[in-house]
Amino acid sequence: MMASSTRMPALFIGHGSPMNTLEENDFTRAWGALGRALPRPRAVLCVSAHWYIGASAVTAMRSPRTIHDFYGFTRELNEFQYPAPGDPDIASEIVEAVKPTWVGLDNDQWGLDHGTWSVLAHLYPEADVPVLQLSINALKPMDYHLNLGAQLDALRDSGVMVVASGNVVHNLRMMQRHLPDGAFDWNERFDRAVEEQLAEDPGAILQLMDHGDYDKAVPTPDHFIPLLYLAGMARAGEGALNPLVHGFAMGSLSMTCYGLGVEAARTIEAEGAATVPDRVPADQSNI
Repeated sequence: MMASSTRMPALFIGHGSPMNTLEENDFTRAWGALGRALPRPRAVLCVSAHWYIGASAVTAMRSPRTIHDFYGFTRELNEFQYPAPGDPDIASEIVEAVKPTWVGLDNDQWGLDHGTWSVLAHLYPEADVPVLQLSINALKPMDYHLNLGAQLDALRDSGVMVVASGNVVHNLRMMQRHLPDGAFDWNERFDRAVEEQLAEDPGAILQLMDHGDYDKAVPTPDHFIPLLYLAGMARAGEGALNPLVHGFAMGSLSMTCYGLGVEAARTIEAEGAATVPDRVPADQSNI
């Protein structure tokens, strides 16, 4: 799987359970394969579903901390560290790149949450690539995120890989642990509708909010919004988003992943890959 040597790709990863950090399964093997096949970036900018706040900010510390933003999982997961460096200079570049849209510099508050490190633990297991996170501004309308994605697109020409981490379908209240790799019919329908939309017209992705299964698939917007950043980049000039991984988990999660600027994409049908925690958190912000 090859990408342009002059321009970094962008990825959307359906991250699922935090336990995927430690598990070897079809999903995590696919993420690891991507990390080995794609060009090494100057830095990674992650848009994680789990930094969902009332402001637009980018991490600007030299050594971002590993945030364990969940409960009810194993001691090993709670002790996991992803000590990737940050890069204040690149943070400033990001702020400049999106002007006149305002993005603040977070020098000491956040760090790297599990939406970022559960994926990067497989993409870049040595934690030797600088990593920054961009918050999702919960106060802004959906088209704000689509437009901000388009503004971030130019960073790919300077060696920054954008990795958006969420889930196309993410309904924790309807999860069924006896369906570890299964999907409800509405999950499959909406996942398929998203794939078709991204192939035909990524810039019009917001029309999926009128889809009959949207309310079940996206009961809260935090995990869907990261995909809008890639759709915005595609709208900026590259066209279709390529599906890289297909799969489902626990009935009500989609693990589908997409790539932009990734040539000859090979779709991996992930079977039996979902990880079911011993205790499923009740709080929808925990997966």
